Amino acid sequence: MKDVSATPFRLGWEEWVGLPALGLPALKAKVDTGARTSALHAFDIEPFGPVNAPKVRFAIHPVPGRHDLTIPCSARIVDRREVISSNGEMEYRYVIRSEIEIGPRRWPVEITLTDRGAMAYRMLIGRQALAEGVTVSPTESFLQPERGYEVYSSAAMKTQAPPRTLRIAVLSREGGAYSTRRLVAEGEARGHVVEVLDTTRCYLAINALEPAVHYDGQRLPRFDAVVPRIGVSVTAYGAAVLRQFEAAGTFVVNPSDGILASRDKLMAHQVLARHRVPMPVTAIASSPKDTDNLIGLVGQAPLVVKLLESTQGKGVVLAETRKAAQSVISAFRGLKADFLVQQFVKEAGGEDIRALVIGGRIAAAMRRVAAPGEFRSNLHQGGRAEPVKLTRAEREVALRAARAFRLGLAGVDMLRSAEGPKVLEVNSSPGFEGVEAASNRNVAAILFEEIERRVRPAPARRLKD
Repeated sequence: MKDVSATPFRLGWEEWVGLPALGLPALKAKVDTGARTSALHAFDIEPFGPVNAPKVRFAIHPVPGRHDLTIPCSARIVDRREVISSNGEMEYRYVIRSEIEIGPRRWPVEITLTDRGAMAYRMLIGRQALAEGVTVSPTESFLQPERGYEVYSSAAMKTQAPPRTLRIAVLSREGGAYSTRRLVAEGEARGHVVEVLDTTRCYLAINALEPAVHYDGQRLPRFDAVVPRIGVSVTAYGAAVLRQFEAAGTFVVNPSDGILASRDKLMAHQVLARHRVPMPVTAIASSPKDTDNLIGLVGQAPLVVKLLESTQGKGVVLAETRKAAQSVISAFRGLKADFLVQQFVKEAGGEDIRALVIGGRIAAAMRRVAAPGEFRSNLHQGGRAEPVKLTRAEREVALRAARAFRLGLAGVDMLRSAEGPKVLEVNSSPGFEGVEAASNRNVAAILFEEIERRVRPAPARRLKD
């Protein structure tokens, strides 16, 4: 903006102002030279972030009388001061610094945050905020160009709203794991506050009025988003914790029901079948009398027998012959283990494809190649990752599979069969390390772009005519 600081600049006792860095393009403000500090209407004021760089987030109703229109804001805390209000009451207020825009001029000011919901003006401009060359005419109004509240329509806010610091929780029992470390590092690099919460240390206050999550003896604050990295061993409890965040209206990358469905291999295959997603022929039976019929449903040996609780390739057996399949099934039944029998796609040659889907788009992909003598291509079983270019059919199948579980982040594992791509599994907590290395894509950054798109700017309701 052109520097006009040397030009005489007159204000009336009331003016239209903007605070562009806070996403507030139009506010009616009272100019009060009798007040020392400036004040901005704010509610739900909450400090957060590290001690050496504290921040504050708050909400504002920019239009007097319009409580249905809320703009969320965040800023760096520069101070906390004792302020005596016009009615003589003293309160401690957080102080932030932001640029104020009036007419053609813009300059930095310090602003205290306080609830001015009962006031006609959402901002009060004190004498400390008056820049050099600014004079105030106490008998005149709106000496500078006027603005309008129509700028708070949904369409306008989508293009004008500035970046906002987000408070994001990562539900993970493995704070030192590669994927968790990448989420923290990438989030902080983008200016967000990322907190890792051990899923099993969360406990829940369940009530109809105000569902809450507690942690280490304290109630957790509001989070803008939650990224679940819930381990298989705590799936049920992790889903319960996630449901609590969902009940409070927090955006979750993967919903609890999608995680539960994807983790239950039987349910997962039924979900895929219902959505017509191609997969290897799969069968399951409860009675040992049905072993031969079970094998017959899938086809001829070799066959794959999988424990329903298997992860990372563990509990997955290749039965080369019908007799071997019968023996494996008998052994699993002897252990009272739940399992399924699946067609073996021989032409895949010990390779599979993982497509990483984020926000309904393919973010990255890799080919996983099994170690010599091994049919499982999982990296945890010695497989290696290579770059791969997905076919159009593979992209479409991967997106359909992720959509079937409503997952915002999914690792879709597919085999390249003679009949086209077939989905083996949909992973609701895929690792980043292998796919980032193979694809040379910053997966964590792509995930944060999706989170930012979903939760900032918060949607503003369109003003009525």
